[in-house]
Amino acid sequence: MHITLVHSPAPRQVTEVAIEVPPGCTAQQALGQAGWFDSFPELGTPALTLGVWGRRVGPGHVLREGDRLEVYRALRVDPKVARRERFVGQGARGTGLFARRKAGSKAGY
Repeated sequence: MHITLVHSPAPRQVTEVAIEVPPGCTAQQALGQAGWFDSFPELGTPALTLGVWGRRVGPGHVLREGDRLEVYRALRVDPKVARRERFVGQGARGTGLFARRKAGSKAGY
């Protein structure tokens, strides 16, 4: 079976490898066969997050022909907190419904 492994160890850096695996191979076995546990030591943690074509799967997921196995890294900042901090920095009048207010109109319209 032909599958593709994709991992982004850092922002704007992507590693993509096409490999051949035997039928019935799991996601974790495919990473081991490709040697990614040696190349990327951070993948050996129990908090490893994997996906196939954008859908989250576990390490025991059995791969199929043509699958794209993606290895996700942990988020550094919670997206909700980051958005809240951006909003505070911009001020209430510079974002959202209040950004393009017509002269003489009510707030939010």
